[in-house]
This record gives sequence, structure tokens and C-alpha cells, in this order.
Amino acid sequence: MLRKTMHTCSFHRFGLLTFLFVVGATLVAYYFLPHTSGPDQEFNMANTNELSVNATVQKTPKSASSEVFYRESLPPEKGGESQQPSLEILLLHGQSFNSKTWESLGTLKMLAQHGYRAVAMDLPGFGNTPHLEIGKMDKDRADFLLAFLNTVGLQTPVLISPSRSGHFSIPFLMFHNQRLKGFVPIAPVGTNHCSAEQYRKIQTPTLIVFGELDTNLGVQSLKNLNNLPHHTVFKIPAAHHACYLDEPDKFHDALLDFLAKF
Repeated sequence: MLRKTMHTCSFHRFGLLTFLFVVGATLVAYYFLPHTSGPDQEFNMANTNELSVNATVQKTPKSASSEVFYRESLPPEKGGESQQPSLEILLLHGQSFNSKTWESLGTLKMLAQHGYRAVAMDLPGFGNTPHLEIGKMDKDRADFLLAFLNTVGLQTPVLISPSRSGHFSIPFLMFHNQRLKGFVPIAPVGTNHCSAEQYRKIQTPTLIVFGELDTNLGVQSLKNLNNLPHHTVFKIPAAHHACYLDEPDKFHDALLDFLAKF
């Protein structure tokens, strides 16, 4: 009886060790073998036909050490083939924001879904773009923006420019307006640096956007930009300076109506 009991215990120990070995080997194999399924793959498969948004760091031709960060959205593929964008959009940003703002707001995705190529850049010293020595004159800032357009292959985009980015967009409008399909200023700074006569010479179609509650830059920029000969005005009710953040749906609707004209 004792012998039989000892044999039984040995058998159980052997069986337990075998079981643990098999389990351990299975876990090791699962860890090292490439997975064919899982949350990451399921996410990618679910988004195969959805919007492609690329975040890219691109060097400008101004200096080999200058890097400008931008986000780009492209129309989603159809039938496994890329769509040719029907329009190009360049989005700048205000003092407290960067290109991520347009992604979070859904603007990049919305524009791509309507067949447009949208590029949102981080201006020098904001977001992921370092401070760059580009000169302090209006022409310097206009030429910097032109260099960026040439680098990323934007031919004649519609330029969207809120608040502080007016330091770049208004000079660009004056010096390089032939490279713009359209202009969407959102209460930009710097509009008082140009005369009414200078504005009247610009033929670029323009959508002037401002918030009803923006009694500072909104009112000032409207007064100056009203001199543009081909403009329409969209005042967003009960919205502040960053009116596109207060009422993104209304802003997007007005923007799409404007873009549909091209």
C-alpha cells in the first residue's frame, strides 16, 4: 500500500510538471510569435477606407536646419485608389493654438471628406516648429510662407488665417496673392498695416469671418478687409474672438459654402 501510494504521488507530480511545462511553452510561443489579430490590427482594418491624416516634419528651403511641422489630411481612398484633391487648403493658427487645433476641431477630417487636401502648419515658435530667424519685415514673413507652399507642393490654396497668423497672411496677400485661390481671414491682426487702396487692388475671393462678441480685432479687421473688392462677410452670432471654436459647426458650414464656389 505504501509503495502504491508513493507511485501515485510520483505520477501526480510528473503530470503536474508536464502540465506546467506545456502551459509555459504555450505562453512563450504566444509572446514571441507575430500576432495576426488584436486591438491594433482591428483598429487599422476598421479605418482602411477612412481618412488618412499624416503628421509630417518638413524642412523649408530657407535653411537646412529649419524644420516646419505640419499636419496634412487627404481625401479617403475609393476602391483602393487615391482620389485627386479638388482644392487645396492651408490653415494657420492663432496665438494660443497650433496645427493640432484644426485636427481636434475636426476641420482637417471634414475638409478631406469633401475631397480637399488640407495642410495645417505650426508657425515658427509654436507647436512642434522651433523658433526660426526669418526676418522682421512683412516681405520676410510673406516669403517664408511662400517657401513653405513650394516645399509641400501647394499650388494655389485657400488660406485660412485666424488672429495672430495675420502677421503672415496679410503680407502674403499683399505680395503673393496670385498664389491664392481664396482667403478666409478670421479676425486677423495686422490689417491696419495696409491702406484701403492696397486692399482694393487685391482680386482674391475672400470670406471675412468674425464673432459677434469680438468688439476688438473682429471690428477692426472687418473695417479694413471690407475694402477687398471680392468679399463676403460671415458674422457668427454670440461668438467671441476665436469664433470658430465657439461655433465650429456654423464655421464649417460657412467655410464649405465658400469653398464650393471654386
